Amino acid sequence: MTTKKQLTFSLLTLFLIMGTILYSMLVLKTEPHIPLLISLVLISLLALLFGFKWEVMEKGIVQGITIGIKPVLILMVIGMLIGTWMMSGTVPTLLYFGTSFISAEWFTISALAVTIIVSTFTGSSFTTIGTVGVALMGLSASLGIHPGLAAGAIICGACFGDKMSPLSDTTNFAPAVAGVQLFRHIQHLMWTTIPALLLTFIIFIVIGSGSGVSGSLSTIETVQDSLQEFFKISGWTLISPLIVIILAVKRVPTLPALMIGVITGIATVLIVQGQSSIAEILSMLQNGFEGNSDDKIVNEIVNRGGIQSMMWSISLIWIALALGGLVQSVGILKTLMDTLENRIKGMGNTIATTALSSIGVNVLTGEQYLSILIPGQTFKAKFEKEKLGLPNLSRTLEDAGTLVNPLIPWGVSGAFFASTLEISVLSYLPYVFFLYLSPIFTILFGYIGIGTNVSTK
Repeated sequence: MTTKKQLTFSLLTLFLIMGTILYSMLVLKTEPHIPLLISLVLISLLALLFGFKWEVMEKGIVQGITIGIKPVLILMVIGMLIGTWMMSGTVPTLLYFGTSFISAEWFTISALAVTIIVSTFTGSSFTTIGTVGVALMGLSASLGIHPGLAAGAIICGACFGDKMSPLSDTTNFAPAVAGVQLFRHIQHLMWTTIPALLLTFIIFIVIGSGSGVSGSLSTIETVQDSLQEFFKISGWTLISPLIVIILAVKRVPTLPALMIGVITGIATVLIVQGQSSIAEILSMLQNGFEGNSDDKIVNEIVNRGGIQSMMWSISLIWIALALGGLVQSVGILKTLMDTLENRIKGMGNTIATTALSSIGVNVLTGEQYLSILIPGQTFKAKFEKEKLGLPNLSRTLEDAGTLVNPLIPWGVSGAFFASTLEISVLSYLPYVFFLYLSPIFTILFGYIGIGTNVSTK
């Protein structure tokens, strides 16, 4: 296929995907699964018309899905973990004491600070969202906080660790792709992280102080009484999450650490809560915890979890990754990247194009690792040619790759956050300020030259 024909095909595919998804989700108000599947079918037909072989496309689809095996396994285990920590009284205990110490007026600031601490020590937004994030969302419901606002604060804090913690996969991956030392990368991230985080705190102070609060002291006391009546509230129930956090800090792989959380949680169910049969525990692992408290608010908070609760996200991730694999197999991403790389000049344009490419790969594939890997491989030579410090490349990949994925409804992070916190991506989208501000500062500083004068390593 000629270069011109390949570019025409790639642009047609890009417009087809974006048109189908945006029209379906914004106009027809459908969930993203079917629009992505329609895009997959249409692009396959278009590729066949342009002369691509089905065998090549099928291989790409399978390879794309393969990337998602580990995240999907983590999703299933976290589903079991959430159900277990509900049944064991872990989350109810956190809610009981949390309602005593965290005020509705300053909830967003408290949630942001707590999740920043946990995500920094664990290096994982998934672990943070699946543990303290779930508890904080339940707490926000009892306090009457707007769910989108609460989720926004929780996600901002959880993603801080994904970006900055030396324990994070992406924090290690981005500098590895760019050829930069890890702590040099983290140090250079401070230029965009500090102003983005300060502005996020200020915004939450301004709009989050008492915003949307409908709960009263009597409502909170009623919830606490119901929790104490339905569960045995005890510090012993917090041993399981403490073990998971310690394992994460010690860099035990995510899957074993979470499975140990499930096992210790089940032990807590049997030892602390009691009155639960093996059959009930197995059913909870599959379908989630189903309590029958007399308090409707408590039921809405604790009745969740289980493998089945993650199937919406898992099916979305499979389809999105299949589409991403197809897009890669027919050379769409490479063609678009090469076209951009050959036409940009100057520091500001180079950084901006790299950032927009990371965002574009996120949109097309739903996979944050590809949004770091593909632009990183494509533009590294350009950064070296322009004599830009490679830490600028690794920072751009982190800001526009890692932090944009939760903004994509069909992204791995976006689908997981929506499922776990039981809120749609579009609902929390207006409130994840840290995720917007980081790539904006990266592009802005690239043009005005702030924090860009670094060595190539």
